[in-house]
Amino acid sequence: MKPANWILIASLYVTQFLPVSFFFMGLPAILREQGKTLEEIGALYLLGFVWVLKILWAPLVDRISFGRFGHYRGWLILMQASMIAMLLVISRIDGLGQFPLLVVLGLVLTVFSATQDIATDAITCRLLPGELRGVGNSVQVAGGLVGIMLGGGLTLALYPRIGWAGCFLLMAAALTCCLVQILFFREPAVVAAERGAYGRVWRVWAQPGMAGWAALMTVVPLGIGMVFAMLSPMLIDIGWPVDAVGFTLNIVGSLVGLVAVFGAGMLIRRFGRRRMLVAAAFVQAAIILTVLPLAVGARETWVILPGLVLVFLIYNPIATVMLTIMMDRTTAGSEGTDFTAQYSLYSFMGFLSGAVALQIGGAAGYPALVLIAAGFALVAGFLALRLYREERPVSSAAPAYGAA
Repeated sequence: MKPANWILIASLYVTQFLPVSFFFMGLPAILREQGKTLEEIGALYLLGFVWVLKILWAPLVDRISFGRFGHYRGWLILMQASMIAMLLVISRIDGLGQFPLLVVLGLVLTVFSATQDIATDAITCRLLPGELRGVGNSVQVAGGLVGIMLGGGLTLALYPRIGWAGCFLLMAAALTCCLVQILFFREPAVVAAERGAYGRVWRVWAQPGMAGWAALMTVVPLGIGMVFAMLSPMLIDIGWPVDAVGFTLNIVGSLVGLVAVFGAGMLIRRFGRRRMLVAAAFVQAAIILTVLPLAVGARETWVILPGLVLVFLIYNPIATVMLTIMMDRTTAGSEGTDFTAQYSLYSFMGFLSGAVALQIGGAAGYPALVLIAAGFALVAGFLALRLYREERPVSSAAPAYGAA
């Protein structure tokens, strides 16, 4: 694949996460500092469910083309330009004084970002042959991590110097650079989805082996997701200051994750999906147990830091393997719908794991939470073993896995 296409894919994933991560990770800190209640700030996190619900309009992205602007390229141009326009609008309002308006505009921005993601996933499926999908999904996950570092880390750090308008104008400038790349991109021929494309949302689950794969997507995010969601509260409870927690989890953790996802991409290409998925599922069970010292209240950095690093080493590679297999299970002409249908289930379970972790941690304590999470990870490992009895060649356009 052309280097320019690799750069475009990376830019698309970075820019779709850049404004969203500011809303989810940077803006809550600003709002809390300005005296907003936790209930008000919690409204921002509800925007995340747009990414679960995007399956509702994914078939339209597969069905509707834009003539000479291209099919998915047309969607990318429209959504990228819309996100830029929305960032410019938000830069002009008093976001802290007009909080309800900010939430509404943030919702619209998140819809644009989620729609851009549908088109990006679809065009990535079209561009990447099967043997490059492991590396391609490493780029996808890494792009998200870079977006988190820039939106939730760098932009937040610059806020005291450049202010509200400056932050949103800076993000708009970054998205404009990506829009220029899209305009120079030449899209390969796309097979338009058939009429009645919404039926594809259901037919994708009728493929061979999809029942077992759906069960695996349901369980895999639970174990590591539960622990990941509780790292911040556990660190706060042992006395870490908020800025140290943010730097460790959002900056250092993301950097560790970047290294891990590219390593995972190469390992997928070397050893295949099946071996990597089974290994990652069982390895995450062991890694989850390394968080036990933190869960029981250990305060020494040298005791708890290895567990934190290991969590970041496995958290994003697992996502890389799962996304690669989701991409294998797409069909030409309905890539956006097929991928989004799977990813919506997977991401919903990720959101659910955080909510479940809060309940278990509050009721039974952190050690019990860690043990339960490790149990879910073991279940995921055995499900992976059962689902993938044999490895098959991977096609670039048709499902290649799923013999259960």
